[in-house]
Amino acid sequence: MDLAQETDLLRNIPMFAKMETSKLKLLAFASEIVSFEPGDVVMNIGDSADVAYVIMRGAVDIITETDAGPVVTATLSENQLIGELGLLNNTPRIATLVANGELKAMKITDEMFFRMLRENSEVSLDVIRMLSDKLTKSHAQVEKLQRQISHQDSDR
Repeated sequence: MDLAQETDLLRNIPMFAKMETSKLKLLAFASEIVSFEPGDVVMNIGDSADVAYVIMRGAVDIITETDAGPVVTATLSENQLIGELGLLNNTPRIATLVANGELKAMKITDEMFFRMLRENSEVSLDVIRMLSDKLTKSHAQVEKLQRQISHQDSDR
């Protein structure tokens, strides 16, 4: 895939749609398109956070370790950003991400990610929206689990 094709692909991703062509070209040039086969680990819990990915095609399962073993807590799909929390917090990965089918993603280094946020307010706003959406979904999951626990406790 050449630079023009990668730039066109990026323009189809809502988070990047409003970026100037020159900045899209820089992002495409500085990033790497990577592919994963079904079941491939994209990142492991505890890994250092040095990259983020934008899912271009396919999906990723987020797997969390529990007392009962690993559990798929969410599945993320096309045009979603993954791995940004570790970059923003400068902390190790908090979950394992596994390709759910064939996966094609853009690998963005931490340096390029922060440069993109600093230089593109629209991208920064979209990242904030994505984080807010993830927080809202996590909060809903916690509330659901609390209701389930309360219901189990009241049945005893």
